[in-house]
Amino acid sequence: MYTAEVRVSLKKGVADPEGSNTRKALELLGFADVKDVKSQKVFMINMDAADEQIAHRKAEEMVKRLLANPVIHNYDIKVAAAEGV
Repeated sequence: MYTAEVRVSLKKGVADPEGSNTRKALELLGFADVKDVKSQKVFMINMDAADEQIAHRKAEEMVKRLLANPVIHNYDIKVAAAEGV
């Protein structure tokens, strides 16, 4: 079994309202030194696969078909053997 960690973030220049609102909220809480906040989504996907390369290909397909929009998102995939298996 393998775990794919998929990080999806907005491309440079794409508005990030969640990050902006979080920065404003932090400022209201007294964290005036925070200059910028960027949001990301992290998906931890456990899957059966014959090897790490196949698991990576499966995760790549998941990203392309569902998890990210290539017009506005960048993504990074890291695959490792699942712990405790």
